[in-house]
Amino acid sequence: MPLYEHVFLARQDVTSQQVETMVEAYKGVIEQNGGKVEKIEMWGVKSLAYRIKKNRKAHFTLLNIEAPPAALAEMERQMQISEDVLRFMTIRVEELEGEPSAMMQKRDRDDRKDRDRGRRRDDEGFGGGFGGDRDRGDRGDRGDRPERSFGGEN
Repeated sequence: MPLYEHVFLARQDVTSQQVETMVEAYKGVIEQNGGKVEKIEMWGVKSLAYRIKKNRKAHFTLLNIEAPPAALAEMERQMQISEDVLRFMTIRVEELEGEPSAMMQKRDRDDRKDRDRGRRRDDEGFGGGFGGDRDRGDRGDRGDRPERSFGGEN
């Protein structure tokens, strides 16, 4: 049987329990049509890159599925009908990953601290950020500059 990774986005204003109910319903559709859901990952509420149907955030959920194409088509048909599902995407894969997906793996906290500050410690010699806090020294006399005229005067 073919293997699929399926991700769907549910509206932000539905609760986590409602999302779990939706997942169980879609899992039932797959199982009724001769397939099985290998893994379910709830990624939580995340911000969207752009608005989708007036929503700025959504519940993200991943399903690893082993099912015939007809079972997947029925599940996708029901997702299209549902008002709570904003988007979904199914990709056929050669094999399903057993370990947690990249979204669920813990990120390295040390790298994030430097990124959150916007600069590293060794960048302090460059003014320490956005303008104004470094000493530029005395600019000296500017009397030797030619006079400029602005506007319609000649």
